Amino acid sequence: MNTPEPFPDLNPPPPLSDEAAAQILAFLYHCAARFESCYFGQLRRYYHDPVTDDEQLDLFPESDPPF
Repeated sequence: MNTPEPFPDLNPPPPLSDEAAAQILAFLYHCAARFESCYFGQLRRYYHDPVTDDEQLDLFPESDPPF
C-alpha cells in the first residue's frame, strides 16, 4: 500500500543556499524549543505516564492464600 507524501509540493524540496538552510534550521529549532517550553507538562505526561492498572502486574493476587 502506498503512503501519500505529506507535502507533495515540496518533493523534492527547493534548492537552498548554505546560509538559508542554516537559518531555516535555526528557526525550526527555535520553534521546537518554544513549543516544548510551552507544553512541557503535557509532553512529559504523554511520554512518561506510569503503567496503567491494566498493564500493572499483580504481586499479591487474591487467589493466593496468605501462608
